[in-house]
Amino acid sequence: MNVHVAAPPPSDTQRVRQLLALIEELIVVVTEENASLARGLPAVRTKQTARKVELAHLFEAWVAEVTSRGGGGVHTNDAGLRAQFMDRMACLKALMDENISRLRAAIEASQRRIEAIMGAIREQISETSPYMANGRIAAGGAPNGTSIRA
Repeated sequence: MNVHVAAPPPSDTQRVRQLLALIEELIVVVTEENASLARGLPAVRTKQTARKVELAHLFEAWVAEVTSRGGGGVHTNDAGLRAQFMDRMACLKALMDENISRLRAAIEASQRRIEAIMGAIREQISETSPYMANGRIAAGGAPNGTSIRA
């Protein structure tokens, strides 16, 4: 007869260590994404985006769980671990603030590129089109009749 004994739930200290590992990975991913954005890569092209989103969902789930248990925070009797947690959260917040700023700048740069391309297309069309904006043929834009030479 196999008896399965459920593992005891992780202690508060173990849970804080698990959260710290998640925060550390988020810090690494956001730092890499910020570096990519600083080099001028478009926001949607960074390889870190998918992993950042995945980690953010895990972090949100963790926060929701802590919130639903009440108490509103992370509890551990280990003062050093608590200080490390606070330090890493401050670091993550600063990196996320930078990330938001860089993402906004990347989006604006992408919009400027699109506007420049569309402007060039419009200019090329207007230079080669025999028609004016009102749909009429521009002066010298098209012959008035046909000429057949023998």
